[in-house]
Amino acid sequence: MSTPTPPAETETALARRYRLELNTGTAAAPMWSLVPGVQEFAPKVEATQQKSSTYDDEGWADSTVTELAWSIEAKLAHRCHPETRVFNAAQERLRVAAESFGAASVVHVRYYDREARPEAYEGRALVTWEPEGGASDDLDTVKVTITGKGPRKSIPNPAAGTPGALVATDEPPATTRKEAA
Repeated sequence: MSTPTPPAETETALARRYRLELNTGTAAAPMWSLVPGVQEFAPKVEATQQKSSTYDDEGWADSTVTELAWSIEAKLAHRCHPETRVFNAAQERLRVAAESFGAASVVHVRYYDREARPEAYEGRALVTWEPEGGASDDLDTVKVTITGKGPRKSIPNPAAGTPGALVATDEPPATTRKEAA
């Protein structure tokens, strides 16, 4: 029996690798705005499984995925301007959507790995806005749940090509290619 080769991936990724953005423009002309103050971020995909066992399974249970649902749970530090005290526009848009009906309750969001790894998604969603309250010495924080309304689509990572972003590739950097030529 041989010993497996240890993995080369020895670094642990940081939870703060995600960036959340909200389309504050239109569907035809998106304008992506940072949702600031993210303290916790948990994207999820949940599968609905239906039992699909038959006699052919000889007594073993079988299931089939029949639906997927996506969501994001985030904790935000509620941001405001230091002089005007006006709340951040992207956060305010999430709050207003949470208190609306129909089309006004739907937001267009995207999130991606800020270090340019391929994990990047966008979709339309409903919002739950829950202020966490607290004592007189606590910060104003809000639990925000973004619940997908339809598919979550994979997109090219907007951080790819951003200076300072990590890009995983087998290609040497452009400067190295030039020097080699």
